[in-house]
Amino acid sequence: MRPAVVRRSSNSTEGIDDTDSPDSFEQGSLIINENQSDDSEKVSIWRRPSRKVPSEGNMVLHFEIPSAKILPTEKDNSNSKKYVNYELCVTQISSATPDPHPATIERRYTNFLMLYNGLRKDHPNLLQNVFFPKKAIMGNFSPDLIAERGAAFEVFLDHIVSSWELKESPHFLNFLQGIELERACRLLDERRNEQAVPILQNSFRLLNKIYLDHSKPVLLLLCRLVAACTTSPLPHPMAEQWAEVALRRYESVCDTDLLSLYVPLLQTCTHLWWQRGRDNKPLEDRLKDIQKKGIKVTGTPTLTQAIHTLDPRAETT
Repeated sequence: MRPAVVRRSSNSTEGIDDTDSPDSFEQGSLIINENQSDDSEKVSIWRRPSRKVPSEGNMVLHFEIPSAKILPTEKDNSNSKKYVNYELCVTQISSATPDPHPATIERRYTNFLMLYNGLRKDHPNLLQNVFFPKKAIMGNFSPDLIAERGAAFEVFLDHIVSSWELKESPHFLNFLQGIELERACRLLDERRNEQAVPILQNSFRLLNKIYLDHSKPVLLLLCRLVAACTTSPLPHPMAEQWAEVALRRYESVCDTDLLSLYVPLLQTCTHLWWQRGRDNKPLEDRLKDIQKKGIKVTGTPTLTQAIHTLDPRAETT
């Protein structure tokens, strides 16, 4: 059985203003795809009023839920047990320039609820006036409810990134990357690097839109990406590109924890340059300069080992 899907117009400027109250959510128009006869497979298209277009040249972080799929649970393919997967697309947009690398993840209502409860526990004052849709006993899969929840989730995420305390919360970071990072790490353990790399690339692009270029979440994920690209017998085609990005980002890093990854990163890139037939002397000279400062550069952990020491991958709940 194919999943039922609820879709909204693909216009990336659609949404609701941050100032909208829960009571002002507009459900928009619903259109049923007449090409499908099975009620469980009908596609509803949901449209609602457009968000304000940002000023010329002003980049805006944009959260949008363009579609939602109704899926059976993994353990039960019958119609009795289903859940809704919300597609969350994150972009940086302006009136003149579309985002060339949008990042998309899928989350369930329970993932949003865990985020809300975690933030409310740690920062109750910042969540006092935030609306969050309650669990529904009946009608969980109605297009109207899915539309209302999607609108509320977008406003909720907008509120999080407007607050430094909420944005820097480990609850928000886990919401953004936890599921994908667990999946990628499992693939890497199984030596399926070619499948893990696209997942890590998408996660990096997502975090890179939300956090600073030299922030710990971004650099740590970037190093995971470099390690995934270089630990297979043949380096990934994009290994050099991501390695160069990582080296540039580390030029002005001061965080002591993150600096523990710098020597393994340099060593990884030195070996990669050698594999690709590139001049790796500048990287070797950089390692020698580091050694002269009394920092150990031989017999050190690999990049993967250093990452695991700094951030052991905890299970997501």
